[in-house]
Amino acid sequence: MSVEMNLTRAQFDEVMVPNYAPAAVIPVRGAGSRVWDQEGNEFIDFAGGIAVNCLGHCHPALVSALKEQGEKLWHLSNVMTNEPALELATKLVNATFAERVYFANSGAEANEAALKLARRYALDNHGADKDQIIAFDKAFHGRTFFTVTVGGQAAYSDGFGPKPQSITHVPFNDIAALEAVISDKTCAIMLEPLQGEGGIINGDPEFLKAVRRLADKHDALVIFDEVQTGVGRTGELFAYMGTDIVPDILTSAKALGGGFPIAAMLTSAKIAAHLKIGTHGSTYGGNPLACAVGNAVMDVVNTKEVLDGVKHREQLFRDGLAAINAKYNVFSEVRGKGLLIGAVLNEQYEGRSRDFLVASVAEGLMSLMAGANVVRFAPSLVIPEADIAEGLLRFERAVAKVVAG
Repeated sequence: MSVEMNLTRAQFDEVMVPNYAPAAVIPVRGAGSRVWDQEGNEFIDFAGGIAVNCLGHCHPALVSALKEQGEKLWHLSNVMTNEPALELATKLVNATFAERVYFANSGAEANEAALKLARRYALDNHGADKDQIIAFDKAFHGRTFFTVTVGGQAAYSDGFGPKPQSITHVPFNDIAALEAVISDKTCAIMLEPLQGEGGIINGDPEFLKAVRRLADKHDALVIFDEVQTGVGRTGELFAYMGTDIVPDILTSAKALGGGFPIAAMLTSAKIAAHLKIGTHGSTYGGNPLACAVGNAVMDVVNTKEVLDGVKHREQLFRDGLAAINAKYNVFSEVRGKGLLIGAVLNEQYEGRSRDFLVASVAEGLMSLMAGANVVRFAPSLVIPEADIAEGLLRFERAVAKVVAG
């Protein structure tokens, strides 16, 4: 006998670990770029589950793929392979530099696999002394202890005891700083081509070329964390495609499943060979449900229509934000690429990005922060232009309220 529950935000504090502080509203239904809460209030979604819902909510192709696979096969573990996994891996290989794919469930897991592979590759080829990983200030690579230590925000890794060693952080986009610390002991350089959590900071083209040049000089691998930038977010299938360099290892998650948990690590056959049988694994990684949805995502996103549409929508956002700023003068600049956009608050509103987020929710708009000084937008890649226009109107009302105090 089931008991009907009156589920409220207050119950979160009674039954959930307090590491999150969710908003008062509880969404219950979504369609495209619109979401409705328990009270029937409607929101336009400029957040996309933090760049996850790349095709919005309940996209027909994804719903169909999940339903169809749900009546065939759910789980096998990696004692056996399955057709959706083979199909998705083949699509990723055919569409990228990669020759081999490893599936996991989250960006942190994909990054953990990438870091372990880089260390193992260096150990096998060069010996135990080649273990240094270089990463960058303000980076974010996940919440496992290894990935959160490699991420360049100590506040996330402090307080859990001794950290993994041989990890060096330098300022992002600083070629001289990178040159000063890299050596033949470096096994990998890990970076986001466009920093997300760190404030929507684009990798400078000359800096990215220097990363590749210095890595090659010292026999180090380049790892691109494309958990947030991948699968169409920047207007390319993966952000590296819009640069002059190719990484050795690339990680993807978030948008790869359009809201269903899946992640992938992509690399060459030569490098992949060092994860021999038994060296790494994942119980759920590559399960048929997730891979079926991932196949549907790839089929929709990896098209000229959708990728070109991302670039067009970026301009609509930039034009709209410029018009709002001309009225209210709250932003110093708008950063980012494609539909990963950061509106940077000027000195007068420094540290108040959360105020803009809260005011937006009150106006029926879901947005994000990228630190205390940046309002972040990461909507569906196929968000209707009418929803962009309406969402920006709601955001303008939110800005007006913050400015008015």
